[in-house]
Amino acid sequence: MPDALALSMLAPLVLVPVILLALARPGKRPGSLPRWSEGAAFASFAIALAGLVQTAVVSSPGLTLLDGPIALGLRSDLVAASMASLVGFIGWIVMRYSRTYLDGEAREGAFHGLMLTTLAAVLVFVQAGTLPTLVIATFAVGLTLKQLLLFYPDRPEAQRAATKFSRVWFAGDVMLACAAGLLYAKFGTLDVTALPAAATATGLGLAGTLGVAAIVAAAALKTAAFPLHGWLTEVMEAPTPVSALLHAGIINSGGVLLITAAGLVQQSTGAMAALVMIGGFTALFGAAVMLTQSAIKTALAWSTVSQMGFMLLQCGLGLWTLALLHIVAHSLYKAHAFLSSGNAVAEVASIRRPGPVAVPSVPAVLKSFALALAIFAAIATGFTFAFGPKSPQALALGAILIFGVAYLVAQGLAGRAPAALTTRTITAALAAAVGYFTFQTIAQAIWGPLLPAAPAPTELEWALLVVAVASFGLVAFAQALFPLWAHHPATAGLRVHLANGLYMNALLDRAIGGFRITTTR
Repeated sequence: MPDALALSMLAPLVLVPVILLALARPGKRPGSLPRWSEGAAFASFAIALAGLVQTAVVSSPGLTLLDGPIALGLRSDLVAASMASLVGFIGWIVMRYSRTYLDGEAREGAFHGLMLTTLAAVLVFVQAGTLPTLVIATFAVGLTLKQLLLFYPDRPEAQRAATKFSRVWFAGDVMLACAAGLLYAKFGTLDVTALPAAATATGLGLAGTLGVAAIVAAAALKTAAFPLHGWLTEVMEAPTPVSALLHAGIINSGGVLLITAAGLVQQSTGAMAALVMIGGFTALFGAAVMLTQSAIKTALAWSTVSQMGFMLLQCGLGLWTLALLHIVAHSLYKAHAFLSSGNAVAEVASIRRPGPVAVPSVPAVLKSFALALAIFAAIATGFTFAFGPKSPQALALGAILIFGVAYLVAQGLAGRAPAALTTRTITAALAAAVGYFTFQTIAQAIWGPLLPAAPAPTELEWALLVVAVASFGLVAFAQALFPLWAHHPATAGLRVHLANGLYMNALLDRAIGGFRITTTR
């Protein structure tokens, strides 16, 4: 039996009394319930943070709450405690924001109860130590989030979004349950910390391979990967706090699942290759569509589609610590972006005389890209001498990041003097390259001992690396030249198709009968 109980495991329990209070007062102006909701969320965050400190200092071993093959258990390690702290922090901020956002709504009390229940389920999910715990927690998240999407139940758009979400999300739950059955049949255990060792000892076999494939499918479904990404772009029908809470371990739950099962997933070359292809294409697709969106929250949703695809790509490359760091950084940034999205209108209105949009030149963009890559290569060489060699996967990911920096600089300084472009490119590339390798080194030091190292690339993985870097480079180059081609008559049709997401969402609507959903009275 374990010798220590991580405090972060108690974080969901703190929310239960206020959830019960919300059941008793589900209507308008539920007295002090909003303050109690914020207080409970803060207490949950404080406990999760204390658990993170405890785990880091004491290094508590993994914990299973019940013995047996179908035990519902939690684990205590730095990965789980870090995610619990992240979820607790975002949950607290969102509940604080919600105190006034829905003041006076007819179902104000019910909203607070549903939000806290979702938060509690996510806290269990990110600390799950067995596959049944993962299944039950993510199923609970789906149930409560569907009710949040239907907070305005008479709106046909909300009904369609909830229907689409539930079908995709619960399909992921079915795949995860299938994975649990297959892996238990093969290895006789459902403990996520024991499965990698069992697979190493006996090999995956057919059942194990199918189980890993089911985990990858579940992760893709839950991260809104192409082509079933449409539900994410429509959750804007829910109140803004729900959109922010999505980034507290919900939309990125697929990444959490993959990181939790990293030692098992990495033993399947096919699964890793599938993640690279699915994630890479989703990232490129989401980034291209995002450029054509005019509504701020819709653009943020498409940005999340792209970022979740990039996270799957990182997992497929075996860069597990970077994927975890990406989850933390993206969750904090995007939750803030949604909660502050209302300020965008005021900011635009405050610009009385916007200046003309500069048109970039092809030579300037090429120069920016070449200079940024040269700086990245120099910084990578320096970090290699200082901290040891970097994996090809890490170098490829860094190059993709630099493409993004070069695109932003080239477009932002289009039409400016060459000296300004060169100076800004050098500054931005230096900051991005140093930041990338610094954070990679820190993340590896914190979480590296708990996660598998990136594998040596095979011929297939080398080919995927080349294709990924080339694809992201070409898309970044096209984005930098967006003002040149976006309004050209030859590409006007392409812009329209991209603005509609290549109509994949419409196809999904047709498949689920979403166009026939009518208001119920």
